[in-house]
Parts: sequence; structure tokens; C-alpha cells
Amino acid sequence: MFSQRVEYALRAVIYIASQSPRACSASRIAAATRVPKAYLHKVLRALTEQGILTSQRGIGGGVKLARPASKMTVLEVVNAIEPIVRIEHCPLGLAAHGVKLCPLHARLDRALATLEKAFQSTTVAEILSEPTTSIPLCDFPAQGGGRPVPER
Repeated sequence: MFSQRVEYALRAVIYIASQSPRACSASRIAAATRVPKAYLHKVLRALTEQGILTSQRGIGGGVKLARPASKMTVLEVVNAIEPIVRIEHCPLGLAAHGVKLCPLHARLDRALATLEKAFQSTTVAEILSEPTTSIPLCDFPAQGGGRPVPER
């Protein structure tokens, strides 16, 4: 349902949030999230341009969340990469349908609305704080089980 780019963005944001307030290098994020570094750079740039992350160059630099994880929703991250597009008019352009969607497209739009609502009501902090033995997306040193990924 979601592109690989959205999946990579979510992995990166969750990892960066887990390391807060420390800045994370692209190498560290790539290793921890198993995202190819070259592709990750593009994703991080997009997230920075959309105000999800801040970036600082140089020694001690890297990327951080632009605001606390408790104030950032999953929907914001998804929409920063590939906005969820609701179906407002017939996607086939059928004049007979106009703004009254056929049963198929009406159901698809309701499903998108449900997804949008769920993502809007879920913060990055909630994902990290959910009690589980299955760590979200990658191993996190702070939550046990994983080893820190060395800086490169």
C-alpha cells in the first residue's frame, strides 16, 4: 500500500526519535534501519525540506526531529513523502459520476479516511512507547536487545 520511500521515511524517523536529543548521522541511520545510504540521503533531504527533521553539518552534526516525537504524527511523516490522496471525484473522469462516487471508489475513499484518521491520531512517541518485545522497525539500544550502531 505504501511505497518503499514512505517505509524508509518511517523507519528513519522512528530511529531518529529513539536517539533524541542526539543528532544521528546518515551512516548510523542507514545501518540501524537497513536502508541503502544513497537512497536514505534523498529521504532525509525530503523530510528536512518538509520540516520533519532539522539538519546540521559538521562535527557533531546530523539530523534530529524538528519537534518532539510527542508532537509529530505518523500522518505528517507519510504526507511529507507521499501525501495520502483522498478520492473526491471519479478517478475515471466519468461525467455521470461527478462528485458522487461509485460504490468501489466510495469504499476506497472511506478506507483512505480511516487510514488517515489512524495515522493522524498516532504520534511517533506512541510508537516508541508501545509495550512490546518486537522493537519497531529495527534494533534500538535503549530498548534492549540491540547493540548500538557505530558512527562511521
